[in-house]
Amino acid sequence: MILDDEQLKKAILDSKLVSKIDLEEACKKNTDGRNKLCDVLLSEGKISEKDLKRTQAFVLGIPFVDLSNTKIDFNVLSLIPEPIARNHNIITYKKNDNISLEVAMLDVEDLPVIEFIKKKSGLKILPRLTDTPSIKFALTQYKKSLEAEFEGIIKKEAGTIKNNTETSTVDSTEDLKKMAEDLPVVRIVDSIISHAILQGASDIHIEPGEHDLVVRYRIDGILHDAMTLEKEAGSGITARIKVLSSLKLDEKRLPQDGRFKIEKDGQKTSFRVSTLPTFYGEKTVMRVLNETSHGYTLEGLGFHGEGLELIHSSLKQRTGMILATGPTGSGKTTTLYTVLDMLNQPTVNISTVEDPIEYQMPRVNQTQVKPEIGLTFANGLRSLLRQDPDIIMVGEIRDGETAGLAVNASLTGHLVLSTIHTNSAAGAIPRLIDIGVEPFLIVSTVKTIISQRLVRKLASNGTKYFMTSDEIKALGKLIDLDRMLGFLKTEKIIGPDDTWDKIPLYKVEKSEKSEDGYKGRLGIHEVLKVSLALKDMIIKGSSTDELEIQAKKEGMMTMLEDGIFQAVRGMTTIEEVLRVVSE
Repeated sequence: MILDDEQLKKAILDSKLVSKIDLEEACKKNTDGRNKLCDVLLSEGKISEKDLKRTQAFVLGIPFVDLSNTKIDFNVLSLIPEPIARNHNIITYKKNDNISLEVAMLDVEDLPVIEFIKKKSGLKILPRLTDTPSIKFALTQYKKSLEAEFEGIIKKEAGTIKNNTETSTVDSTEDLKKMAEDLPVVRIVDSIISHAILQGASDIHIEPGEHDLVVRYRIDGILHDAMTLEKEAGSGITARIKVLSSLKLDEKRLPQDGRFKIEKDGQKTSFRVSTLPTFYGEKTVMRVLNETSHGYTLEGLGFHGEGLELIHSSLKQRTGMILATGPTGSGKTTTLYTVLDMLNQPTVNISTVEDPIEYQMPRVNQTQVKPEIGLTFANGLRSLLRQDPDIIMVGEIRDGETAGLAVNASLTGHLVLSTIHTNSAAGAIPRLIDIGVEPFLIVSTVKTIISQRLVRKLASNGTKYFMTSDEIKALGKLIDLDRMLGFLKTEKIIGPDDTWDKIPLYKVEKSEKSEDGYKGRLGIHEVLKVSLALKDMIIKGSSTDELEIQAKKEGMMTMLEDGIFQAVRGMTTIEEVLRVVSE
């Protein structure tokens, strides 16, 4: 089935979906390749995708199907493996006895994939045209069906464990090792891990209670109950995780830390494991680190405008300190790894001291601290300086000794990256002074401070709305509205004459794709450059508030302002920004 452009143009004109003038303009831009006319019409918003696909289906003489609210039988859906369905935008949605299969596609000219499905199923293939929302909705059903399958496995195997533990006692290391290798336990742990990866969880919590065992996943920064198991399953699951992460099976009175790695379908995932004794038994938390997710960019993390330029200019320097600040789980490490990736060239020697090493980077010498044998941040950094480094990353500045060594390293010709726990960029200065760094050393070394938080991204554009006068007045109590308009106009997010009552914002729109309307996270930042004026204030001992006021005068966008900026862009909601940035 080949789509003829001339027939398509005639059908579009006959349907009056696009004016003759607009169509002629699109044809002038349609200078190369097939179906480019469609791309031009869509990109310029002259026609909706659904109307275009309906018209194409009419020209080709095949039906158009809308699957955006259609529940597909998983036995039919799974006739095409999910990776092929996702890569080729093709869904099997209906089986007619054992004669034919109806498949919905975005491109009916993809003949190789049609031939593949025909050979795999042994049935006649009936291609149908559909649109992107239909494909996306159908793809989510792979996930939901797999989730149900995982939960079924877990509940079934948990019952088997209960029966086994009722008839045996678990005391010795050998008993625990035997339990950890028991098939039901192995299946449960594999399912919990697979389920977590499937849902995009960053942490898995396995928590023993008085009567049951609760498994929770942290997804987009929020903890969700995933499943409740029989309490008897707890010791076996913990033992299995301990075996995977090489921890002591018989040590239940002290916390332990370990890690392990798995590879599945070409995706490498690393797990950082922590066990902690609680009143009802050992609680296990696993941090999920996807080792195949690389290639982050500062823009992709949410940096933009002047803040982005400040970071790029500070990376051109070969001495000094760049600090990332924020609470645990605010994305500081990801930001520093992204910066390291940008600096990672064959001409430089990069060394790090971390606790723990979260992502392994090629050509970067990474050292894991081990306080129990005396390898602390300070000792590791001291040894690192004898390894001829050009760039050093210190996982965290926790004490005066580490801070002093990091400052001295930056004074002696090294670029130093590190993190420090403060609530704002300006707050990093008093914090450094508090742990013993002299103000004159801070002004000589610290170049740029990045503070950040993570906000949940809208799963789709959400529901558009405009603020009422009361809402604008309430927002004005939190930020300077005129200053905020200036930022938005400078980066051309809004028009030069737009006012707050004409700026569209978005509310959460819950759907099958996302239960709470959010999917994924985005950084909101403030980037402070230590200018001459700020250096004078640091020497004089100015407070955090005074430093922030001066930085704002010099054009720094605060974290709250950056959050509002991303809300206006349609990336998140004002409610989510206010939840994360608590003043």
